[in-house]
Amino acid sequence: MSLLRPQEIPTYVQDGLFDLGVTGRDWVVETGAEVDELASLTYAKSGTGHGTRIVLAVPNEHPATSAKELPPGSRISTEFLHLTKRYFDDLGIPVKVVWSYGATEAKVPEIVDAIVDITETGSTLRAHGMKIIETLLESEVLLIANRQAAADPAKRAAMDDVTTLLLGALRAEGRVLIKLNVGDDHLQKVLEVVPSMKAPTVSPLSEGGYAVETVVEKSMVNTLIPLLKARGATDILELPISKIVP
Repeated sequence: MSLLRPQEIPTYVQDGLFDLGVTGRDWVVETGAEVDELASLTYAKSGTGHGTRIVLAVPNEHPATSAKELPPGSRISTEFLHLTKRYFDDLGIPVKVVWSYGATEAKVPEIVDAIVDITETGSTLRAHGMKIIETLLESEVLLIANRQAAADPAKRAAMDDVTTLLLGALRAEGRVLIKLNVGDDHLQKVLEVVPSMKAPTVSPLSEGGYAVETVVEKSMVNTLIPLLKARGATDILELPISKIVP
């Protein structure tokens, strides 16, 4: 296993240096790498399920409100040279796309007219006095595979196992297992407020009553446990989960 920059991974996987890789859709599109997409891994810094966008941004005072309104000859700074050039070529607008070595938002308006950058919320761009006028690409984290390796039955079986484990870990993120005991007379009251992925597991206890298990969002535990206690639940446990495989 190697830890590499996401910009490099699509090409390395395409060329067979690695059978599998984790990178962003943005870099697969930017490099034009011919790889198989095995799964979307819905993870980002701000939490599971939050996607990122490749956006076109200009200073707040710029008159343009969309990419189509950007004047011909505009200078655009970005790490995504090919993606940006293809986008404006499709619009039929000749622009000058220049490579950015970082701090892209600091280059406007003195050096360039606009930037194409990656963002989750747009807060950094707004803090630098910029507005987003177009989304060029919706991106997410991908598990990708070399096409020749994915066509090999033995390697593909191993890839499917890795995919299952990765997706299982992501499904478990932010969730916990709640276990509790409850008497016959309080079972229905407890089940009325117990959330679950499908339905809670209810098992009879050897000396009467029931054991109840369910998976819930960790964010709701602090309000759920007192509610369960008030409805007659006892012996309540909160347990971490490492994987959920449907």
